[in-house]
Amino acid sequence: GVPSKFSLSQNYPNPFNPSTKLNYEIPYDANVSLKVYDISGKEVMTLVNDFQKAGSYSVNFNSLSQTAGISSGVYVYRITSGDFSQSRKMILAK
Repeated sequence: GVPSKFSLSQNYPNPFNPSTKLNYEIPYDANVSLKVYDISGKEVMTLVNDFQKAGSYSVNFNSLSQTAGISSGVYVYRITSGDFSQSRKMILAK
């Protein structure tokens, strides 16, 4: 069924190496942005930046990706859609 509210789940596994899964739900069709930032607030990678239909989604984040190439540490992932915004922390342990 269609989710009743926006939600952003904690990534799994956490800590991770080299990849982790990010799950989120959107209750209605909307533009969705899901980005990863380092602890200083610098954007590391955009995972989703698209119009999506209501539903549940799962995105894989791989720290070995050519566009990421990041080191061990704490990172923040943030979803934004309309008036909804939520962030969670994840730990990359190499």
